[in-house]
Amino acid sequence: MSLITNKTTRRSFLRTSSCLLALPFLDSVAGTSSATKPKRLVFMGGGYGFTHAYHGKGKSFFPDTAGKFAEIGLTHTMKPLERHKNDITMIGNLTNLGVSNPHGGSEFHLSCGRYREHESSISCDQIAAKTIGKDCRFPSLVLSGNDNMPGQGAGHGGGYSLSADERGRSIPAIDTPLRLYKTLFAQKGDSSEKVLARINKRKSILDLVHKDAANIQKKIAKEDAVKLDQYFTSVREVEQTLSREKKWANVPKQQASFSAPVDGLDGSKEVNLMYDMMILALQSDMTRVISYRQPVASIIKSLDISLSAHSLSHYGSSPERREASERRDAKIMDLYAGFIDRLKRTKDDDGQSLFDSTIINYGSNLKTGHGTNDIPIIMSGGGAKNLIKGQHIILPKKNTSLGRYWLTLLQEAGVKTDKFNYDDKTLPEILV
Repeated sequence: MSLITNKTTRRSFLRTSSCLLALPFLDSVAGTSSATKPKRLVFMGGGYGFTHAYHGKGKSFFPDTAGKFAEIGLTHTMKPLERHKNDITMIGNLTNLGVSNPHGGSEFHLSCGRYREHESSISCDQIAAKTIGKDCRFPSLVLSGNDNMPGQGAGHGGGYSLSADERGRSIPAIDTPLRLYKTLFAQKGDSSEKVLARINKRKSILDLVHKDAANIQKKIAKEDAVKLDQYFTSVREVEQTLSREKKWANVPKQQASFSAPVDGLDGSKEVNLMYDMMILALQSDMTRVISYRQPVASIIKSLDISLSAHSLSHYGSSPERREASERRDAKIMDLYAGFIDRLKRTKDDDGQSLFDSTIINYGSNLKTGHGTNDIPIIMSGGGAKNLIKGQHIILPKKNTSLGRYWLTLLQEAGVKTDKFNYDDKTLPEILV
């Protein structure tokens, strides 16, 4: 029997003649101090924004003034966050300059879309995945609720998730708790030999694709060469994924401590189960970067509200719709508060709260109804050591680019970059 330790991931394994057993983090053999432990990033959001005062009537989700929450208080639908009021930051006057879709609260949220001469590009979570997530089994987890509705739908806009690849294309997501469970945890009958066999089979298929495509290249017109190049880029991305899977094929996945979830979960049950597995993935260092486009329609349905997400976004048409919209707001904040609770009580490998090394953000491209200016951004987590906490901050310039905020978060997470897509300035107003 031998002890093997990966100095980069700080994971140890016991190798016997017949198996490889994953162990907890062992600081005495890892050789890495807590001073260098990695940051973690979680991006969440979804659909339409929150309820605002309508022509001066009704209460707003958004605070009227800037200041410390301990002094100005939380609005009535932010109250579920009361126990975390000193650990959250709400930022006003941010706008996603690359988004104009009044029904697109999620699309391009983390990439900031296309703006002026700048094409849509990679999302901030995927930039982080290339650095702080590169040594994990999953450089990032891209998750979504099963809310793919046509047209105005749930208010997400197009795409599959909050995340985008280097060409600005939406990344397909793991969209159910069951799929996430099967992704994270060891499944019956799995073995390194079977995993490698599946990888090699997919690799053989790609080899045939390359061979056929090389023959086609000689015959196609110039205008089709661009399309083929885009296709080859996708193939290369698949090859990179296969290479990473092969690297991890001999490292056993963690055994789940609970049975597989049933299909068909919705509303808060679905979200809470996704949260639980996200926490486990972060705690075990399976990943350090997560994006989660939360479900909208199922949360509304679970509150016994008969209106669709789009109908609810027109809450100004009746007191009943406003009341239902406010209930939805409060539920989303209740779920967010519960996620922060989990992070605070879950210990990392150093015995410290997982919350202390994590940056969490909840947001949308839409403020309220179909408005795309001054969008909601609520940040929490001890991983952003230099960000002001416990306050509502109103930036001095209206429609400040959301990209400047993402650049600030990336730098706080330890990503060495001076630019994010079309933004090269951070937000000193939110730093201590």
